[in-house]
Amino acid sequence: MTGEGKGHLDASPFLHGSGTFVNEMMFPDVKTTLNLFGIHRRKVAGDWSYPPHEHPQYEINYLLEGHQTMRVNGMEYDQRAGDLLLLRPGDVHSSRSGDGQPFEYFCIHFDLDDRLFLSLLGRMEQTLFPAASPIARKIRPALGKMMEPDSAANARSVAGRMRLQSTVFELLAQLWDAVSAETLQLSPQSYGKVELAHEIAGRLQGLANQTFRKGKSGEEPYGIREIAAALGISVSYCNRIFREVYGQSPRAYWSELMLHEACHLLSDPRYTVQTISAILGYRDIAHFSRQFKRWTGAAPSDYRKQHSRLE
Repeated sequence: MTGEGKGHLDASPFLHGSGTFVNEMMFPDVKTTLNLFGIHRRKVAGDWSYPPHEHPQYEINYLLEGHQTMRVNGMEYDQRAGDLLLLRPGDVHSSRSGDGQPFEYFCIHFDLDDRLFLSLLGRMEQTLFPAASPIARKIRPALGKMMEPDSAANARSVAGRMRLQSTVFELLAQLWDAVSAETLQLSPQSYGKVELAHEIAGRLQGLANQTFRKGKSGEEPYGIREIAAALGISVSYCNRIFREVYGQSPRAYWSELMLHEACHLLSDPRYTVQTISAILGYRDIAHFSRQFKRWTGAAPSDYRKQHSRLE
């Protein structure tokens, strides 16, 4: 079932009650999606090796004991116990013992849709982080928690999977803190650009949340002129700085926010396409459908058939 024939829901999926607020604390919407793949702890013999390969996800490779030689994009890294390797999507890498003796490592592959986090990782040029480095020290406790004896078995249950994801989110939060500290080593000018781009992205996210809550127009304009004016910079400078840090324009980032919310709502059959169109602020369902097809190559109804959460 797609839910198209169900009753029309209110354009805002949030209820705010009636009467006068005495006090209120509003938290930002949290919609980060985390996917985990191929988590394993492995001890191998000295003659073990893994041929060159690549992944579409990030990989954290943590050496527990021994000596591993990892070849990444043509460069060799000698990894000792406690050292951490951070591999990016598309990195071609292979592995073998560094001294012909057994070694043990822990590996996790992940991807997530938080562009601020991915932008920060993208600015890191380092691949090997020694055991004494701030980044390796910072995330070691979360890695240790994941490697507890019962973790793999418990992860087969729903509660166990939730706890595993919670631990990985904590690991990523620690990684964010550590990488952010590394960013402070940039020149003041470069660091200022990064912070400005993050501020622009945060304000765009805030405008998007207002759009989704109140059904404001999600088509045009997306508020970059107002953001630039509030920050005391020109629109052209705002666009240029954002593109330097994120590799895309603010308009493209705004479209991604709209697409992410559209896909999230379409996966829930309780909302008709007409309702979703109203939530996202489009003037009519036809315009929303055309825009969604430009984004994804599929009509909203076709996307829903493939991704509906409920049958």
